[in-house]
Amino acid sequence: MDANLRFWRAEGQSFFQRFLLWADALDPLLLLKSPVSTGEEYRLLIQINEKTPSEPIQNNQTKQAFLLSLSSVHPDTDKIIPVLFRPPAFMPITLPLVIVSSVQRHARHSFFWQFVFHTYTTAFTLINGNGTPKAEEYSLQQKQLLLGLGAISYSACVGALPLAFVNRFALKSSLMQLVVRKLLPAPLLGLTSAFTVAMVRSPEFENGIEVMDRNGKVIGVSKKAGEKAVMETAMSRAVLFGTTFFLPEVLMYCVQRARFVKNPRALGPVRMFVIMSVLAGMLPVSFSMFPQCGEIKRADLEPEILSSTEETEFFYNRGI
Repeated sequence: MDANLRFWRAEGQSFFQRFLLWADALDPLLLLKSPVSTGEEYRLLIQINEKTPSEPIQNNQTKQAFLLSLSSVHPDTDKIIPVLFRPPAFMPITLPLVIVSSVQRHARHSFFWQFVFHTYTTAFTLINGNGTPKAEEYSLQQKQLLLGLGAISYSACVGALPLAFVNRFALKSSLMQLVVRKLLPAPLLGLTSAFTVAMVRSPEFENGIEVMDRNGKVIGVSKKAGEKAVMETAMSRAVLFGTTFFLPEVLMYCVQRARFVKNPRALGPVRMFVIMSVLAGMLPVSFSMFPQCGEIKRADLEPEILSSTEETEFFYNRGI
């Protein structure tokens, strides 16, 4: 079992533990660390402080090295993740895209910015997904690219469709404006974000992902584990962006209703601050909803895997 997964299994058993770890691992300052020194330091300290999967790590230096590893090293391939697609880069890149997408009033502009938004989040999902379906063959790479491009285009169209409908038929009623501009964006963005995750990571539940026993030995490749990993990640992404679009609207309504902001010109900066605060809080929450070192019971696995072991619990890398 990879050291990152051992760390998650030892230190991330509860939601609160995972939340605190992600709050540290998502620090954008970690992007300033050199990938080479990060990998070397993390491997050196692992060799010096070898731990069992169930033993918490007490040494602070080792814990810091693992945080650097969690933020920059892929647990399945041991390769350095490109800097723009590391977890600490997720918020600095998606925040301006979320803000720009939320203020669009024209369908074409909305389509463009949502296309850019889904392009980045889809690439992030693909790079940080489970590494079992090796993309060594051109056919698999081509399939993932086509699925990703199709999911991105479809999601951008769905996101821009309500504005196109309102503008096309000149629907100016307050109720229609409320539905299209305030109520629909949150569920649409949440559902399309989950859709792109499921599409771009579909090889994981079509081909399966590696499952391991408690000692880290690979037992086999399971399609059911792959389906569980993809569905959990899709659900967390839907919660992240659905809440990030919905909660600021509720909070801004309360701010305007209570007249906390006297100057109308200040509503724009206040809105951006609210979106930033919600996204900053929801990011570690959504990443912590499900364990990174996922667990699947014996009864949920394929019979061909069970025939080779008597273990009752199996583990896998869920991906991000």
